[in-house]
Order: sequence, then structure tokens, then C-alpha cells
Amino acid sequence: KAQPRYLPPPMIALISDIHSNTAALQAVLEEIQELGADRILCLGDVIGYGPEPRETLSKIMEVCELSIMGNHEHGALFYASDFNPKARAALDWTRDQLNDGSRETKMPLWKYLGDMKDRHREDDFLLVHGSPRDPIKEYMIPRDGGDADKLAGCFELFDGASVAFVGHSHIPGVYPETGGFIPPTECDGRYQVNGTRALVNIGSVGQPRDGDSRASFVTYDAGEVRFHRVSYDIEATQRKILAIPELPEYLAERLSRGR
Repeated sequence: KAQPRYLPPPMIALISDIHSNTAALQAVLEEIQELGADRILCLGDVIGYGPEPRETLSKIMEVCELSIMGNHEHGALFYASDFNPKARAALDWTRDQLNDGSRETKMPLWKYLGDMKDRHREDDFLLVHGSPRDPIKEYMIPRDGGDADKLAGCFELFDGASVAFVGHSHIPGVYPETGGFIPPTECDGRYQVNGTRALVNIGSVGQPRDGDSRASFVTYDAGEVRFHRVSYDIEATQRKILAIPELPEYLAERLSRGR
């Protein structure tokens, strides 16, 4: 009798915070294809800040199994009362772009945004944009590794998962359940989820803020998290931002600093 063939678990690519940056997204998608990932999942903030919201959203709709809701999607659908003036100016312009054109061209975009969930749970992982405590708006930043109460509140809401993947702060790294923060540079870009639960920030594709201007994403394969960085044509995106009067120049400048 033939033995059943062993099928390895699929490699999952996780992306987040594209922020209307098609050059960064395309570079990341090419790298994901080279890596041979079987699935692509998005953690939100596809839109906002950058110059090409319709293009990035359309591409995510095409290549990702799902995207959960980020605070910029939430702000576009509702009122972004907690956005700073630069972010709100960009979001107002983004909303106008999504509303541009015929009903047939804009309704699929708005329907996709409206159908986004704020969390997704499957197998051994949980996906949220911000944190398990506040899926859309709470940031996880490195100093939170020392906040035992905040970490405990997050891990209480893992819903049986071994690892939770988040974005939002644009700063990649691992928050083990035992406490602390491990940046990718301190674990050689790899972290094995093995017995101890972990919260993993996957960083940002389109607007990194950890001092590294390259696009950031992770792959998850058989319990191993791998952090990836990809160079892209930053100046091309900057030129597009600067050509749009409604977008603050700061949004272009910060891309080359990774801040």
C-alpha cells in the first residue's frame, strides 16, 4: 500500500503598511515570487501617505488571499479624528482618488475596503494590524517589550495561536511572551516559534521607520519567521509624492531616511 506523500506546510508571505507605494510593493512581490511563497497575506494600511492608492489597492486585491483592516482603511471609511495633520491631508486626498472615476471603477475598491475584517485567525497564527488588544489602532513599539501589563493583555487575546503578526508601527521585530524586544539584526533575521508564544511586527513595505529605508516583510514557514528587506526605487516614489500638491513634502523626504 502506498504511503501518503508528505506535503510540507505552505510558505506564507506577510506584508503590511504598503501606503500607496507601488515601487516598494512591486519589489517585494518580485522577491516573494523568488522565494517561492505559496500564499500572500496583508496586514492592512494598503493606502494612505503615498501617491498611488488605487494602484496599490488593486494590486493587493489581485495577489493577496486577504487583507485585514488598518487604521488608514478605517480612516478612509469613517472619520480619521486621531490622525495628525499630515496624515489627514494625505488621507483626504486618498479618499478623493478612490472616489474618482465611474461607479464601475470605484465601487470594487470601496467594497474591498468595507469587507475587510479587523483580525484573522487560522492554524497557529493570528493576524491584526495594530495589536491583539486593539486590532486597528494600538501600536507595538520596541519599548513595549518592557511593559509586562501590555504584553500580558496582548497574549491573553491570542485565541490559541502560537504567533501573532502585526504591523502599524513600521518597526519590525519580535516580542517574546517572556518579555523584551528582538530586532531582526539581533536574531540574524530568523526567529523560530518553538514552545514560547511570540508577537511579531513585520515592518512596513512602503514606509519603514526603523532607520532602514528598504521595504520590509516576513515569511512564515514551518514555525520559522524570516525577516526580509528589499531595495526599491525610492526616488521614483518621492518624485510622485512631490508632484502632488495635496501631499506634504515630508512624506517624500522621510522615505530616504527610513523614519
